[in-house]
Amino acid sequence: MAHSIHDCLIKVEKRAERAGDSKLTETFVDAAPLLSSVQTKDHQIIFGRRGTGKTHILKYVKDLVQHHGNIGIYLDLRAIGSNGSIYSDQNKTHAQRATPLLLDVLGAMHEALLTISIDLAEELDLSKLGPKLDSLADAISAVAVVGTVEVLRENSTTSADKNGAEIGLSGRSLNLKASVTAEQSETLKNYEKRSGAENYYVQFGAVQSALRELISVLGEKHVWLFLDEWSEVPLDLQPYLADLLRRCVLPLPGITVKIAAIEHRSNLIIRRTGEYMGIELGADAGGDVNLDDFMVFDNDAQRAMNFFAALLYKHYRATDDLPLQEGPQSPSELISHLFTQITAFEEFVRAVEGVPRDAVYLASAVAQRAYGRLVSVQDVRNAARDWYQRDKATILKPHPELGDLLHWIIEEVIAHRRARAFLLAANQRYPLIDTLFDSRLLHVRKRNISSHDNPGRRYDVYKLDYGCYVDLIATSRAPVGLFEVELENGAGYVDVPSDDYRSIRRAILEITTFESRKEQGSAVRQSNGASGRESA
Repeated sequence: MAHSIHDCLIKVEKRAERAGDSKLTETFVDAAPLLSSVQTKDHQIIFGRRGTGKTHILKYVKDLVQHHGNIGIYLDLRAIGSNGSIYSDQNKTHAQRATPLLLDVLGAMHEALLTISIDLAEELDLSKLGPKLDSLADAISAVAVVGTVEVLRENSTTSADKNGAEIGLSGRSLNLKASVTAEQSETLKNYEKRSGAENYYVQFGAVQSALRELISVLGEKHVWLFLDEWSEVPLDLQPYLADLLRRCVLPLPGITVKIAAIEHRSNLIIRRTGEYMGIELGADAGGDVNLDDFMVFDNDAQRAMNFFAALLYKHYRATDDLPLQEGPQSPSELISHLFTQITAFEEFVRAVEGVPRDAVYLASAVAQRAYGRLVSVQDVRNAARDWYQRDKATILKPHPELGDLLHWIIEEVIAHRRARAFLLAANQRYPLIDTLFDSRLLHVRKRNISSHDNPGRRYDVYKLDYGCYVDLIATSRAPVGLFEVELENGAGYVDVPSDDYRSIRRAILEITTFESRKEQGSAVRQSNGASGRESA
């Protein structure tokens, strides 16, 4: 049986966008109350890093709403537009880049509505719906992003007159010559002067009105618009697309919008004096769903184990060539036939750090490593180390500054503190930390916590990825606990601190120390280089 289980896990489809809708429905596992949160008719931004299941949940909810007789429109923003390079062309103005983006998104919505209308021809009155679709198409063509540019035009005119007389005596004759010439030239010069920051606005025209009229002929059918891969849109153009949604789509009672985005790669709003462009979280759309917070082992070990057992089981059962009555018939039975003992499965869940896609990849890796036999703890560790080096750590090679920061954190947290987690000030942004987090080399354990010693400061709790310390496990340098904290009888280690995170001074990491050391190292290198040139 081990061979057949391993074969199935190796063949598992690892990316939701490549699997058919039926496969997505079969393999979906609800991390309650996630599904209930996303099924509300409230507009929402669903945050989560790559691999946390954003595409899966959007497509699953789309299938559910269609099953209940409503209309689901799923748009992958990576595939929108005939020439996406226009969006990123920095030689063009915001207006020249944002206008095609908005037209492409609205055009994709119109095309999806047209396709759905044809599919539901028996349920909808096409004689009424057709003209409304045509009106929407006409309204879309008038959408444009415009801005005011201060233009200074200067006219320059140049003129010149020449007069001359000449008298000459040659022998017996007198020659008299006179000449008058006039030259005039006029030159027109135009100068365009830009001053200050240009403000661009979106002309929506009749788009909202056309959408409202179209929805009115759909009867009781509610429209759900799912926008995936939001963070693939250039950061500086995202507020324009968000503003289009806020003004034309969000106010309509018959439409619900769900957007899947990566938090640190999203720019939803541009604030101006007395107004803003884009979507304001909390006011225009909710931002309370973050998939990074759901299945972390350290938050709730048993809940995480139940989720990933069900995830592996559903992917295993969804294999095309697996007869229904063969193999394990429950998640617990699969785990008992796959791992040597429960501790090996616990190590597996700890290694995937709450990321479903990583769990699917790691399951395939351990199946290949332990092919034909039960998976041991050491198999999990070896496969996790290989997966870390082959996938996650590759981002460090082209970006030495990321590698320097990660190695410094590992040295400070693991080598010096013997811990796996640390705290950073929540009110500061660290671009390199955000990149490490997006790359799943760091994970958020808890957000916006307070210190008993300094109640005015708030912290985010980060933990190092399993791959960062897997080689240290079972050695004298292995982490002792999640946090190093101050206890009544001295320093100690805890895995689940109390809610108020008392006495966490030892767990706070000051990035300024790394930045100062980096600046000192750069100064030393420059000094050594100068000394070398003087010697030469």
